[in-house]
Amino acid sequence: MTTTASQPISTESSKAPMLKISGLNFYYGESHILRDVDLTVPKGQMICLIGRNGVGKTTLLKNIIGLLSPRSGAIAYNGQTINSLTADNRARMGISYVPQGREIIPRLTVKENLVIGLEALGKRAPKAKREIPELIFELFPVLKTMLSRMGGDLSGGQQQQLSIARALMGQPQLLLLDEPTAGIQPSIILDIENAVRRIIETTGISVLLVEQHLHFVRQADYYYAMQKGGIVASGATNQLSNDVIQEFLAV
Repeated sequence: MTTTASQPISTESSKAPMLKISGLNFYYGESHILRDVDLTVPKGQMICLIGRNGVGKTTLLKNIIGLLSPRSGAIAYNGQTINSLTADNRARMGISYVPQGREIIPRLTVKENLVIGLEALGKRAPKAKREIPELIFELFPVLKTMLSRMGGDLSGGQQQQLSIARALMGQPQLLLLDEPTAGIQPSIILDIENAVRRIIETTGISVLLVEQHLHFVRQADYYYAMQKGGIVASGATNQLSNDVIQEFLAV
C-alpha cells in the first residue's frame, strides 16, 4: 500500500516543528531496519505511528531518544540536529521516552520512582524542589493514594500510569510513548487516553505515540504507517480508512 498524504499542518507553521526526521536509515549489523524514514511532529500535536509488529516502530523511537544511532539521515529537535547527542543530553533538552514494558523500578516506592524523573530537568531547573506537581495527581489520581507503595506491587495499568507520570516529571516538550496500552485492562486504557489528551491540551507538549489500539490511534491528530522499515502511508486520523486499519493495525 502506497497511499500518502500531505505533512501534518502545525498551527505554528512559521516555526520549526518539534521533531523532524529526514531520510533516516538504521541497520542491525547488515540488516536494514529503518529505510529512508521521513516524519514530522508539529508542536502541540499528537502523531501516531502504526504498523504490525517487527516493522521498526520501537527502533525508530530508540533512534530519536538516542539509545540507537542511525547510519544516515537527520533527527532535528526544535530545529537543532541532535544525531550526535547522547540519550541523557536529549532527555535534558526535553525529550522523554516511555518504553514498552514500562520499566518502573519495582523496589522503589511510587514517590521515589516519580522523583527519579526530576533528573531529566538537568540545568533547566538546577534548584528544582523534589516535589511532585499537583498536575501529576490530577492526571493520575490513583498514584496519590499509592505514594508509599512499592512500584512492583502495582497492577500493570497502574505501572503504566506511573511510567508516564515519571516521564512528565522532567517537564518534556516531546513525549515518546511506545504502546502504552499493551497488556492493560480496558478500564485503564480510557484513563490513559484521556490523560495523554489532557497533557497535550494543558501543557502544549508534542506526543509521538506508537499504538495498536484503534480508539487510542483515533485520538491522534495525524498518523504514519510503517511497513518493512519505511513509511508507506500517512494522513489525518479522522480519515483512517478500513483498508489502512486492516493492513496496519492488529485488530
